[in-house]
Amino acid sequence: MKPPPFDYRAPRTLEEALEDLAEGGKVLAGGQSLIPLLNMRLAAPERLIDINGVASLDALEVTAAGVRAGALARHAAVERSAEAAAVQPLLRQALRHVAHPVIRNRGTVVGSLAHADPAAELPAVLALLDGHVEAASASGRRTVAAADFFTGPLESALRPEELATAAFFPALPPRTGTAFAELARRHGDYALVGAAALVTLDDDLRVRAARAAYLGVADTPVVLDLTGPAVQGQEGRPPGAVDWSAAAAHAVARVNPGGDIHAGADYRRHLVGVLTGRALAEAARNAPPGGT
Repeated sequence: MKPPPFDYRAPRTLEEALEDLAEGGKVLAGGQSLIPLLNMRLAAPERLIDINGVASLDALEVTAAGVRAGALARHAAVERSAEAAAVQPLLRQALRHVAHPVIRNRGTVVGSLAHADPAAELPAVLALLDGHVEAASASGRRTVAAADFFTGPLESALRPEELATAAFFPALPPRTGTAFAELARRHGDYALVGAAALVTLDDDLRVRAARAAYLGVADTPVVLDLTGPAVQGQEGRPPGAVDWSAAAAHAVARVNPGGDIHAGADYRRHLVGVLTGRALAEAARNAPPGGT
Protein backbone atom coordinates (compact mmCIF):
# COMPACT_ATOMS: atom_id res chain seq x y z
CA MET A 1 0.00 0.00 0.00
CA LYS A 2 1.26 3.44 -0.91
CA PRO A 3 -0.05 6.88 0.04
CA PRO A 4 -1.54 9.22 -2.56
CA PRO A 5 0.72 11.99 -3.90
CA PHE A 6 1.21 15.01 -1.64
CA ASP A 7 3.37 18.10 -1.28
CA TYR A 8 5.83 17.74 1.62
CA ARG A 9 6.80 20.64 3.89
CA ALA A 10 9.31 20.51 6.75
CA PRO A 11 9.18 23.83 8.64
CA ARG A 12 11.88 24.64 11.19
CA THR A 13 9.93 27.14 13.30
CA LEU A 14 6.39 27.30 14.64
CA GLU A 15 5.74 30.41 12.57
CA GLU A 16 6.73 28.59 9.38
CA ALA A 17 4.53 25.63 10.33
CA LEU A 18 1.53 27.89 10.89
CA GLU A 19 2.12 29.65 7.59
CA ASP A 20 2.22 26.30 5.81
CA LEU A 21 -0.89 25.13 7.64
CA ALA A 22 -2.76 28.27 6.60
CA GLU A 23 -2.46 27.00 3.02
CA GLY A 24 -4.10 23.72 4.04
CA GLY A 25 -2.79 20.24 4.71
CA LYS A 26 -2.27 17.61 7.39
CA VAL A 27 0.22 17.79 10.25
CA LEU A 28 2.73 14.97 10.68
CA ALA A 29 4.19 14.51 14.17
CA GLY A 30 4.46 10.89 15.30
CA GLY A 31 2.56 9.64 12.28
CA GLN A 32 1.38 6.47 13.99
CA SER A 33 -2.24 7.22 13.08
CA LEU A 34 -1.81 9.39 9.97
CA ILE A 35 0.57 7.18 7.99
CA PRO A 36 -1.73 4.11 8.07
CA LEU A 37 -4.64 6.31 6.97
CA LEU A 38 -2.55 7.59 4.06
CA ASN A 39 -1.41 4.13 3.07
CA MET A 40 -4.98 2.83 3.09
CA ARG A 41 -6.09 5.87 1.05
CA LEU A 42 -8.50 6.88 3.82
CA ALA A 43 -6.83 10.31 3.88
CA ALA A 44 -5.54 12.20 0.87
CA PRO A 45 -4.19 15.61 1.89
CA GLU A 46 -2.65 17.78 -0.80
CA ARG A 47 0.06 18.84 1.64
CA LEU A 48 1.87 17.11 4.52
CA ILE A 49 3.44 19.40 7.10
CA ASP A 50 6.15 17.61 9.06
CA ILE A 51 6.64 19.46 12.37
CA ASN A 52 9.41 17.22 13.71
CA GLY A 53 11.98 19.91 12.98
CA VAL A 54 10.22 22.49 15.18
CA ALA A 55 12.33 22.12 18.30
CA SER A 56 10.15 24.45 20.38
CA LEU A 57 7.34 21.89 20.32
CA ASP A 58 9.43 19.13 21.90
CA ALA A 59 8.74 20.06 25.50
CA LEU A 60 7.47 18.33 28.61
CA GLU A 61 6.88 20.81 31.42
CA VAL A 62 5.99 19.61 34.89
CA THR A 63 4.92 22.02 37.62
CA ALA A 64 2.85 21.83 40.78
CA ALA A 65 -0.14 22.84 38.65
CA GLY A 66 0.12 19.93 36.24
CA VAL A 67 1.83 18.45 33.19
CA ARG A 68 2.09 20.30 29.88
CA ALA A 69 3.08 18.14 26.92
CA GLY A 70 4.22 19.86 23.74
CA ALA A 71 3.09 18.68 20.32
CA LEU A 72 6.24 16.56 19.88
CA ALA A 73 6.32 15.01 23.37
CA ARG A 74 6.40 11.27 22.66
CA HIS A 75 4.25 8.78 24.54
CA ALA A 76 7.40 7.06 25.79
CA ALA A 77 8.94 10.27 27.13
CA VAL A 78 5.83 11.11 29.13
CA GLU A 79 5.42 7.53 30.32
CA ARG A 80 9.01 7.38 31.58
CA SER A 81 9.00 10.79 33.26
CA ALA A 82 9.12 10.31 37.03
CA GLU A 83 8.28 14.00 37.50
CA ALA A 84 5.16 13.74 35.34
CA ALA A 85 4.05 10.54 37.09
CA ALA A 86 4.45 12.18 40.50
CA VAL A 87 2.23 15.13 39.56
CA GLN A 88 -0.24 13.28 37.34
CA PRO A 89 0.04 9.48 37.74
CA LEU A 90 -2.94 8.78 35.48
CA LEU A 91 -0.81 9.64 32.46
CA ARG A 92 1.64 6.80 33.07
CA GLN A 93 -1.17 4.44 34.08
CA ALA A 94 -2.96 5.04 30.78
CA LEU A 95 0.09 5.23 28.51
CA ARG A 96 1.13 1.73 29.49
CA HIS A 97 -1.95 0.54 27.59
CA VAL A 98 -1.24 2.50 24.40
CA ALA A 99 -0.30 0.09 21.61
CA HIS A 100 3.26 -1.27 21.95
CA PRO A 101 6.61 0.29 23.02
CA VAL A 102 7.78 0.77 19.45
CA ILE A 103 4.61 2.77 18.72
CA ARG A 104 4.97 4.80 21.91
CA ASN A 105 8.52 5.71 20.93
CA ARG A 106 7.19 7.68 17.95
CA GLY A 107 3.58 8.49 18.75
CA THR A 108 2.83 11.79 20.47
CA VAL A 109 0.46 12.65 23.30
CA VAL A 110 -0.97 15.68 21.51
CA GLY A 111 -1.25 13.78 18.24
CA SER A 112 -3.39 11.15 19.94
CA LEU A 113 -5.68 13.85 21.27
CA ALA A 114 -5.93 15.62 17.91
CA HIS A 115 -6.72 12.30 16.21
CA ALA A 116 -9.73 12.08 18.59
CA ASP A 117 -10.19 8.34 18.32
CA PRO A 118 -13.03 7.37 20.71
CA ALA A 119 -11.22 4.09 21.42
CA ALA A 120 -7.96 5.82 22.44
CA GLU A 121 -6.81 6.17 26.03
CA LEU A 122 -5.58 9.76 26.21
CA PRO A 123 -8.80 11.53 25.20
CA ALA A 124 -10.53 9.85 28.16
CA VAL A 125 -7.69 10.90 30.46
CA LEU A 126 -7.82 14.53 29.35
CA ALA A 127 -11.61 14.56 29.70
CA LEU A 128 -11.58 13.07 33.20
CA LEU A 129 -8.96 15.55 34.41
CA ASP A 130 -10.70 18.58 32.85
CA GLY A 131 -7.55 19.38 30.93
CA HIS A 132 -7.22 21.44 27.80
CA VAL A 133 -5.52 21.64 24.41
CA GLU A 134 -3.61 24.70 23.22
CA ALA A 135 -4.11 25.58 19.56
CA ALA A 136 -2.33 28.09 17.35
CA SER A 137 -2.81 29.46 13.87
CA ALA A 138 -1.33 32.29 11.86
CA SER A 139 -4.10 34.54 13.18
CA GLY A 140 -3.74 33.77 16.91
CA ARG A 141 -3.86 31.27 19.75
CA ARG A 142 -6.60 29.80 21.89
CA THR A 143 -7.22 27.19 24.57
CA VAL A 144 -9.90 24.54 24.15
CA ALA A 145 -11.24 22.70 27.21
CA ALA A 146 -11.41 18.93 26.98
CA ALA A 147 -15.20 19.05 27.32
CA ASP A 148 -15.36 21.06 24.08
CA PHE A 149 -12.42 19.53 22.22
CA PHE A 150 -13.79 16.13 21.19
CA THR A 151 -16.74 16.63 18.83
CA GLY A 152 -17.16 13.19 17.24
CA PRO A 153 -15.32 10.07 16.13
CA LEU A 154 -11.98 11.23 14.71
CA GLU A 155 -13.23 14.81 14.93
CA SER A 156 -12.05 17.61 17.19
CA ALA A 157 -12.68 21.31 17.64
CA LEU A 158 -9.40 22.13 15.87
CA ARG A 159 -9.93 24.38 12.88
CA PRO A 160 -8.33 23.44 9.54
CA GLU A 161 -5.66 26.12 9.89
CA GLU A 162 -4.86 25.33 13.54
CA LEU A 163 -2.03 23.31 15.04
CA ALA A 164 -2.46 21.68 18.45
CA THR A 165 0.72 22.91 20.10
CA ALA A 166 0.34 21.41 23.59
CA ALA A 167 -1.97 19.66 26.02
CA PHE A 168 -2.29 20.37 29.73
CA PHE A 169 -3.19 17.72 32.30
CA PRO A 170 -3.98 19.31 35.70
CA ALA A 171 -2.42 17.97 38.89
CA LEU A 172 -4.55 15.92 41.25
CA PRO A 173 -6.36 17.45 44.22
CA PRO A 174 -5.06 16.45 47.67
CA ARG A 175 -5.75 12.85 48.79
CA THR A 176 -6.71 11.78 45.29
CA GLY A 177 -5.84 8.52 43.62
CA THR A 178 -6.20 7.41 40.03
CA ALA A 179 -6.31 4.16 38.08
CA PHE A 180 -6.79 2.97 34.53
CA ALA A 181 -8.27 -0.33 33.37
CA GLU A 182 -9.16 -1.65 29.96
CA LEU A 183 -9.88 -4.89 28.17
CA ALA A 184 -8.48 -5.66 24.72
CA ARG A 185 -8.43 -8.87 22.71
CA ARG A 186 -4.63 -8.72 22.90
CA HIS A 187 -2.40 -6.33 24.82
CA GLY A 188 -1.69 -3.41 22.54
CA ASP A 189 -4.87 -3.78 20.50
CA TYR A 190 -7.57 -1.16 20.68
CA ALA A 191 -9.55 -1.61 23.86
CA LEU A 192 -13.06 -2.99 23.66
CA VAL A 193 -13.78 -0.75 26.65
CA GLY A 194 -11.54 1.26 28.94
CA ALA A 195 -12.08 3.23 32.15
CA ALA A 196 -10.03 5.93 33.83
CA ALA A 197 -10.99 6.54 37.45
CA LEU A 198 -10.36 9.21 40.06
CA VAL A 199 -11.20 8.96 43.78
CA THR A 200 -10.71 11.74 46.34
CA LEU A 201 -10.73 11.17 50.11
CA ASP A 202 -11.76 13.64 52.78
CA ASP A 203 -9.78 14.61 55.90
CA ASP A 204 -11.03 11.47 57.66
CA LEU A 205 -9.91 9.32 54.71
CA ARG A 206 -13.44 8.52 53.59
CA VAL A 207 -14.50 8.70 49.95
CA ARG A 208 -15.51 12.27 49.11
CA ALA A 209 -15.63 12.16 45.31
CA ALA A 210 -15.49 9.52 42.59
CA ARG A 211 -15.46 10.04 38.82
CA ALA A 212 -14.71 7.90 35.79
CA ALA A 213 -14.20 8.42 32.07
CA TYR A 214 -14.79 5.76 29.44
CA LEU A 215 -13.41 4.96 26.02
CA GLY A 216 -14.90 2.65 23.45
CA VAL A 217 -18.53 3.26 24.45
CA ALA A 218 -19.49 6.39 22.48
CA ASP A 219 -18.32 8.73 19.74
CA THR A 220 -16.42 10.83 22.30
CA PRO A 221 -15.12 10.17 25.83
CA VAL A 222 -17.88 9.73 28.40
CA VAL A 223 -17.30 11.24 31.86
CA LEU A 224 -19.53 10.27 34.79
CA ASP A 225 -19.72 11.60 38.33
CA LEU A 226 -20.13 8.48 40.47
CA THR A 227 -19.87 10.15 43.86
CA GLY A 228 -23.51 9.69 44.87
CA PRO A 229 -23.80 5.95 44.28
CA ALA A 230 -20.28 5.43 45.56
CA VAL A 231 -20.90 6.92 49.02
CA GLN A 232 -24.65 6.50 49.55
CA GLY A 233 -25.28 4.11 52.40
CA GLN A 234 -21.54 3.67 52.96
CA GLU A 235 -20.83 6.76 55.02
CA GLY A 236 -18.04 6.15 57.47
CA ARG A 237 -16.50 3.28 55.56
CA PRO A 238 -12.80 3.49 54.79
CA PRO A 239 -12.01 3.33 51.05
CA GLY A 240 -10.77 -0.25 51.30
CA ALA A 241 -14.18 -1.36 52.59
CA VAL A 242 -16.34 0.49 50.04
CA ASP A 243 -18.59 -1.64 47.86
CA TRP A 244 -18.28 -0.13 44.39
CA SER A 245 -21.07 -2.19 42.84
CA ALA A 246 -23.64 0.63 43.07
CA ALA A 247 -21.27 2.99 41.28
CA ALA A 248 -20.65 0.34 38.63
CA ALA A 249 -24.38 -0.20 38.15
CA HIS A 250 -24.91 3.56 37.86
CA ALA A 251 -22.28 3.69 35.10
CA VAL A 252 -23.79 0.75 33.22
CA ALA A 253 -27.18 2.44 33.21
CA ARG A 254 -25.76 5.62 31.72
CA VAL A 255 -23.75 4.33 28.78
CA ASN A 256 -25.15 3.26 25.44
CA PRO A 257 -22.34 1.55 23.54
CA GLY A 258 -22.70 0.20 20.05
CA GLY A 259 -21.74 -3.25 18.85
CA ASP A 260 -19.36 -4.31 16.10
CA ILE A 261 -17.47 -7.39 14.92
CA HIS A 262 -15.24 -7.21 18.00
CA ALA A 263 -17.86 -6.98 20.74
CA GLY A 264 -21.61 -6.61 21.10
CA ALA A 265 -23.30 -3.71 22.86
CA ASP A 266 -24.39 -5.84 25.83
CA TYR A 267 -20.87 -7.16 26.33
CA ARG A 268 -19.42 -3.66 26.23
CA ARG A 269 -22.01 -2.52 28.76
CA HIS A 270 -21.06 -5.44 30.99
CA LEU A 271 -17.39 -4.44 30.70
CA VAL A 272 -18.25 -0.91 31.82
CA GLY A 273 -19.54 -2.34 35.10
CA VAL A 274 -16.58 -4.65 35.63
CA LEU A 275 -13.95 -2.05 34.78
CA THR A 276 -15.67 0.68 36.81
CA GLY A 277 -15.55 -1.35 40.00
CA ARG A 278 -11.98 -2.44 39.33
CA ALA A 279 -10.68 1.03 38.51
CA LEU A 280 -12.45 2.82 41.37
CA ALA A 281 -11.17 0.32 43.92
CA GLU A 282 -7.61 0.71 42.66
CA ALA A 283 -7.90 4.51 42.55
CA ALA A 284 -9.05 4.53 46.18
CA ARG A 285 -6.07 2.38 47.16
CA ASN A 286 -3.76 4.77 45.33
CA ALA A 287 -5.07 7.86 47.11
CA PRO A 288 -2.26 9.17 49.35
CA PRO A 289 -3.53 9.61 52.93
CA GLY A 290 -1.11 12.45 53.55
CA GLY A 291 -2.73 14.75 51.01
CA THR A 292 -0.41 14.70 47.99
